[in-house]
Amino acid sequence: MQRLLNFFYEYRAFFTFLFLELFCAWLLVQNNQYQSTKFFNSSNRLAAGLLGFSQSTREYFSLRQINEELGRENAQLRTQLERQAQPTGTTVVKTDSLMVRYDFVSARVINNSVAQFKNYITINRGSDSGIKPGMAAISISGAVGKVKSVSEHFSVLISILNIDEQVSSVLKRTANFGTTQWDGTDPRIANMLYVPRHVQPVVGDTVVTSGYSGVFPPGVLIGIVSEVKLKEEALFYDIRVELAQDFRRLSFVKIIKSQLKSELDSLEKTTVGIPK
Repeated sequence: MQRLLNFFYEYRAFFTFLFLELFCAWLLVQNNQYQSTKFFNSSNRLAAGLLGFSQSTREYFSLRQINEELGRENAQLRTQLERQAQPTGTTVVKTDSLMVRYDFVSARVINNSVAQFKNYITINRGSDSGIKPGMAAISISGAVGKVKSVSEHFSVLISILNIDEQVSSVLKRTANFGTTQWDGTDPRIANMLYVPRHVQPVVGDTVVTSGYSGVFPPGVLIGIVSEVKLKEEALFYDIRVELAQDFRRLSFVKIIKSQLKSELDSLEKTTVGIPK
C-alpha cells in the first residue's frame, strides 16, 4: 500500500495534468455543439465496433451450435425439395406455400436483450435489404418477433420476450385459437391466453402462429405446452408454453417479406377500414 501511495506522490504532477486535460475536454464537449456532435458520433462508432467484436467472439465460441442449426435447416430444405419432387399424378394443385407467397431475408443478430420487461433485438439488415416495420422475424427454431424500426443498414425487432407483444396463435392438435404473450418472468416460458374451458389442451400440445395477425404466416412454431391449469370459476385456461427459440442463444434470424401483404392491407382498409 505504501508503494502505491509513493507512486502516486512521485507522479502527482502527471496525474494532475491528466485530470485537467480530461476536465477541459469534458467542458469543450458540453459547451460546444460541433464538438459535442463529433464526440457523440465517434463514441457511437466505437460502441458499435466493440459490440460487433463482442458478438463475433460469442459467435466463434458457438460455432458448433450454429453448424448444428445449419445442418438441421439443410435437412428441412432437403425434405421440402423431396416432397416437391414427388409426382402428383393427374391432380393439378395451385401452390400456396411459404416459398411462393413469402421472401426471406437472412440477418445476423448483433444485439439482443432477454432480462428486461420489454426486450428488443438488433440485426444487421435494414431498408437497403427491403426490410420494413411490421415484418415478422423467425429463426430455424420458431417465431422470434417483428420489425419495430429500420435504418438503412440495421433494424430493431420487438422480441416475443416483450410484455407488450401479442402473437395470434393456435393449438395445432385441436385447432383452437388464442393469444401468446410473455409475462416478463422466465425467458423460456410464455402464456397462451383466451383458450376457452370447453377445449381440452394437454401438456405436449404444439402451439403455432394462426396467421390472423397479418404479421406471421400461419404454422410458424411458437412452442410446446408445458403446463395446463383451469380454475373452477375461470372461463379460460392458464396455459404455459415453452418457447421453441432459446433467446439467450439467438444468433441468426430470417425476416419474412410477404408478397401479398400490401394487397391484403389495401383490400381490408377499403372494405372495412382496418388499418395495418
